[in-house]
Amino acid sequence: MRKIAVMYSGSSQHWRTYKTSEFAQYIDQLIPVRQLEEENLDAFDVLIIPSQTHTGLLDKNIQKIYDFANTGKVVVTFGPQHRDWLPMHNWELRPTNFWWWLEPNADSGLRLVEATNDLFKSYLTLEDATWHQHGVYWPSESCEVLVSTDDGGAVLYIDRVNTNGVWVNTTLDPDYHFGSYFMPATERFLQGFLPWLKKGQI
Repeated sequence: MRKIAVMYSGSSQHWRTYKTSEFAQYIDQLIPVRQLEEENLDAFDVLIIPSQTHTGLLDKNIQKIYDFANTGKVVVTFGPQHRDWLPMHNWELRPTNFWWWLEPNADSGLRLVEATNDLFKSYLTLEDATWHQHGVYWPSESCEVLVSTDDGGAVLYIDRVNTNGVWVNTTLDPDYHFGSYFMPATERFLQGFLPWLKKGQI
C-alpha cells in the first residue's frame, strides 16, 4: 500500500475532500503548503497537488516536488495547470462548456484511449471521469494518454519519461467539485482513483 501525502492549502474544498469525507482514509498526511519546503517526504510514495493550489506557494515548492519525483515516486496533479511547471506538458486553454449534456445528441468530447490501463480496467469508467474540461495537455509522445478529447488533447495522462519518477496529470478537478458539494461524477472518480493510487498498478 502506498503512502499518500497531499499538499494542503486549507481551502474549504480541500478540507472536505481530503480531511473530513470518506476519502480521508486514503490520505496518510496533509502537509500544509506553507510547511512543505521544510517537510521530509521520504516516508511517502505519492504526493498529490490539488486543483486550485495557490500558485505563489506552489512556485516555492516546485524544486521540492521535482526532487520528490526524481527519487522514483509518484506526483499527481489535479486541475488545469496553466503555468509552465509540469514536465513537457504543453498546456492549451480551451473554453469550458459546462452544459454540453443539455445539447441534442450530447457528446462530452472525451475518449478513453487506454482501456487496458489498470485505472480504467479495474477502478474507473470513462463516465466516472466525465463532467467538463478546462483545457488539454499535449505531452511528450512517449507519455501514456488515458483520456483525451476527440482531437487527441490529453485530459488524463501518465508521464514516465521526462523525470525519474511518475507523473499522473489531469486537467480534471474532482477534488474541487466534490469539495464544493456538486458534480456527482467527481465522487465516483475519487472512489476509483484514490484506491488505485493506494494499491493499483501505476
